[in-house]
Amino acid sequence: MARINRGSLTKLEIVQEATKQFLEKGFTRTTVSSIAKELQMSTGNLTFHYPTKDHLLAELVAMLCEFQWKQIEKEADDGISSVLAICLELTAMAGACEDDEIIKDFILSSYASPLCLAAIRKNDTARAKEVFKNYRPNWTHEQFVEAEILASGIEFATLMVAGDPVSFETRIIGAIHNILGIYGVPADVRELKIQKVFAMDYRKIGKQSIADFKKHVEQTNEQAFKDMLNIK
Repeated sequence: MARINRGSLTKLEIVQEATKQFLEKGFTRTTVSSIAKELQMSTGNLTFHYPTKDHLLAELVAMLCEFQWKQIEKEADDGISSVLAICLELTAMAGACEDDEIIKDFILSSYASPLCLAAIRKNDTARAKEVFKNYRPNWTHEQFVEAEILASGIEFATLMVAGDPVSFETRIIGAIHNILGIYGVPADVRELKIQKVFAMDYRKIGKQSIADFKKHVEQTNEQAFKDMLNIK
C-alpha cells in the first residue's frame, strides 16, 4: 500500500475549511484559531502549513482566478474575443460586492493583501497578453505587467466604493473605459462591450460564480482525499 502524505492531506483539510469560513462569515471575521478549532488541530500545526490568513487567502485567490475566468468566458460567449469576458468579470464581481457584504469583504481583502494582489496580477497579466495581443501586438511582457498594475488599481477603487454619490453604472462604465483604453481597445468597441455586459444578469452571475467556486473547492478536495486514500 502506498504511504499517505499526511502533510498534503492536512493542507487539503485546511483549505476546505478556510474556504467555508471565508465565504460564510467573511475573511475579516475568520481567524486562524477558528479554522484550527473546527479541524480539531493546534494553531501551530495550521501555521506550519500556512503561516498567516493571507497565505491561505492567496492560495484560494489563485484557485478562484482560474475557476472564475472559465465560468465568465462561458457566460460571455462572444466569439473569438474575450474582451467581453474581461468586462463581465469586473461588472459581475462589483455587482456581487454591492449585494453581499461577505463577498465584498472576501474580494476587497484579496486586493488589500500584497500576497493576494501579486497572485491576481500574475494571473491577469498572463490573461491580458492573450486577450489584448491584437490590440498591443508590439508590447513586451514588462509593458503588460505595468498595465495590470494600473488595471488592478482601477478594479480595487471600483469595488471598494460604498455610499458614494456616483452611481454603480457610472463607476463600471468609467472603469471599463479606462482599463480597455490602457490596452488600446477603440472607443466604439468599448461602448459595444459595455452595452452587452449591462444587458446581462451580471449580479446573478457574480454571486453564482462565488457559490460555484465554494462547491468546486469542496469537490476538488474530496476527490483529492479519495485519491490519496485510494478510495474507489
